[in-house]
Amino acid sequence: MSVLAGDIGGTKTALALFDRSERGPVLLREDTLPSRHFASLEAAIERFLAAGPRPSIDAVCLGVAGPVVDGRSVATNLPWVIDERALVTSIPAARVKLLNDLEVAAHGVLGLPEGELHVLQPGVPRRGHMALIAAGTGLGEALVVHDGERRIVIASEGGHADFAPRDDVEEDLLRFLRKEFGRVSLERILSGPGLFNVYRFLRDTGWAGESAEVAERMRTGDPSAVITEMALAGRDPISAKALDIFVAVYGAEAGNLALKAMAVGGVFVGGGIAPRILPRLTTGAFVSAFRDKGRLAAIMEAIPIRVALNPRAPLLGAAKVASGL
Repeated sequence: MSVLAGDIGGTKTALALFDRSERGPVLLREDTLPSRHFASLEAAIERFLAAGPRPSIDAVCLGVAGPVVDGRSVATNLPWVIDERALVTSIPAARVKLLNDLEVAAHGVLGLPEGELHVLQPGVPRRGHMALIAAGTGLGEALVVHDGERRIVIASEGGHADFAPRDDVEEDLLRFLRKEFGRVSLERILSGPGLFNVYRFLRDTGWAGESAEVAERMRTGDPSAVITEMALAGRDPISAKALDIFVAVYGAEAGNLALKAMAVGGVFVGGGIAPRILPRLTTGAFVSAFRDKGRLAAIMEAIPIRVALNPRAPLLGAAKVASGL
């Protein structure tokens, strides 16, 4: 029996076929397609399935970056409308389950071995609720509730909650972004485009002069990738400062999520950005901002924090859910 798993993001669509087995899903083949090259998810899936042997598909689980209501989602960063009922016919498949991308990612992260997790804070492992925060093209958050016997993953749209500044620089950043966007959500900062927003704030308010090399590279490449590379290499002060602000806000929001979920079981940091900026996450600024919760600082120090290093975690989670259908 075969299942189709998908991780549908604003930048890329990862798809994979798995065989079911007693040991769990076994990967048959996978591919990653540029999302914006396709007019619809159906077209992307058809391209993937046509590229190799086409088995009979028993069940499908797709994680999509956006809210899912009654089996339907209007993607947040794509001009796609995705509907379970339409996919059952177009694929075709007996069962199709559409979930928020962080929901499937949480299922995948929970199954990762220790070697695919980097510890930022060992904390004191406890049985209890957990949480996942993941910055990429957007910002996703999910809760993992422990009911005493099993873990239940709950999707959220916490990435679209309001950004709350914690110091004078972040207050200036909020005012800068408010002029452009009106309301400022966390995703305006904690995402790939968000990192560029922080850089623009520093550049346009005169924090330092822009490097000619950085400006030229940004004209022909992904600005956020350029900022990350230059910051980690120590070659550009604005990029370095932008990444420092990004990491601090990331840690603070991870701590906020942990408080809301009372995630004493641990917090996972997922998404595509965290593994790429791991050297910056391990300097202590992320954990310091995570812990900085006043009278509850002692609780925060005891919460384990781990970075998920396996980029396939969302696909593995989707495959696990599809196998259960």
